Amino acid sequence: MTTMTEASVREFKMPDVGEGLTEAEILKWYVQPGDTVTDGQVVCEVETAKAAVELPIPYDGVVRDLHFPEGTTVDVGTAIIAVDVGGGAAPAPAAEQSAAVQPAAAAPAEESKAAGSGRQPVLVGYGVATSSTRRRPRKGPEVPVQQASTAIQTELNGHAPPAPEPAPAAAQAAPAGTDRPLAKPPVRKLAKDLGVDLTTVVPTGPDGIITREDVHAAVAAAVPAAPEPSVASAPAADRAPASYDTTRETRIPVKGVRKATAAAMVGSAFTAPHVTEFVTVDVTRTMKLVEELKADKEFAGLRVNPLLLIAKALLVAIKRNPDVNASWDEAAQEIVVKHYVNLGIAAATPRGLIVPNIKDAHAKTLPQLAESLGELVSTARDGKTSPAAMQGGTVTITNVGVFGVDTGTPILNPGESAILAVGAIKPQPWVHKGKVKPRQVTTLALSFDHRLVDGELGSKVLADVAAILEQPKRLITWA
Repeated sequence: MTTMTEASVREFKMPDVGEGLTEAEILKWYVQPGDTVTDGQVVCEVETAKAAVELPIPYDGVVRDLHFPEGTTVDVGTAIIAVDVGGGAAPAPAAEQSAAVQPAAAAPAEESKAAGSGRQPVLVGYGVATSSTRRRPRKGPEVPVQQASTAIQTELNGHAPPAPEPAPAAAQAAPAGTDRPLAKPPVRKLAKDLGVDLTTVVPTGPDGIITREDVHAAVAAAVPAAPEPSVASAPAADRAPASYDTTRETRIPVKGVRKATAAAMVGSAFTAPHVTEFVTVDVTRTMKLVEELKADKEFAGLRVNPLLLIAKALLVAIKRNPDVNASWDEAAQEIVVKHYVNLGIAAATPRGLIVPNIKDAHAKTLPQLAESLGELVSTARDGKTSPAAMQGGTVTITNVGVFGVDTGTPILNPGESAILAVGAIKPQPWVHKGKVKPRQVTTLALSFDHRLVDGELGSKVLADVAAILEQPKRLITWA
């Protein structure tokens, strides 16, 4: 990496673009060393665990160095690009620059300190408040000012700065009563779930960081050794990686949105007791109403489809049964009933499944709801959904019918009380007015958290949605 000691060089650090995220992957650089940038210009696109976000640079100048190549996952608070704001000399030759752009560590703390203070709130609605370079230590002896300044940059992602002196060759567990062991939040959660005291774990990660393998090794060490310990007790890190046929198999790293979705679904499935109920309903009248609305001038330029009326039916059902719109507060052991509906719409994107939501959907007219649905879908398809758009949802709709699927048993979006799956709408034989006729029929499935919603309440909500779709005039009589 190119050494930059000039006071005019500013280091732009990876910001926290989504309320507590610890890392982001650099998807694409829009600038190269030598390019001139201006305040507010987008310099790269990054993917967090929630969405793809474009990052604007907060000052004018000339790009001196890109610290990481595309495809690198970088911790929040780490410098990713250096900009000469004083109109300095041109950057080093291309060969030198290419050698500098590699998955290396962040710029030394001394350079970051010379470039300016801590993290910058570079995005509207994102970032953090400006703070002093002094930071009160968590526990133990006082921390020198220079070391505390480094901690501001690194503590955000679960890391801490390296010790002033190199650690002994043989790693040792942190003794009780000393500084807090170093581990990322997922590792701390794993240790908590397995009942492992991190102060007793021997770290093997860089700078004394405890890894998942270290936690598992601590668990294995607590179990009596087998008759043949020479093989059974070999550390997992020493085992050869699993081999596979590269011509017949492809391995895809799980990261970003897919990784966050997987973790969220596992957490939801094994935290909230799911119940799913089903109903098959004749939606012929609803389909006719969709066609009439398409011709209505009030909906000119708006996307009108069955999902619009299904969403409105669910909102009316929630209004009639408000207790279904709630969440579970584990810490307080309370049910929190929401007096607003942030309606989530599950959307499949190239980066994985996301669930943006329409804020205050309960207060929108049908044309306003149509406009919001259209914006939500187009933004998701473009991969531009913001982290804020995916937070605060209360109930969700997932339309599996677009794939020709009849129905499913959807998993709750974490923190929500219910999710409605809509199956394919297709002609089926149906008894209508005493005769078997071809009618437009679909199957609805409602999954709900049984801690919040009992069978009676869940059945009422699903029955109300079905009744509205069967007789859409109830949108008027029940609203």
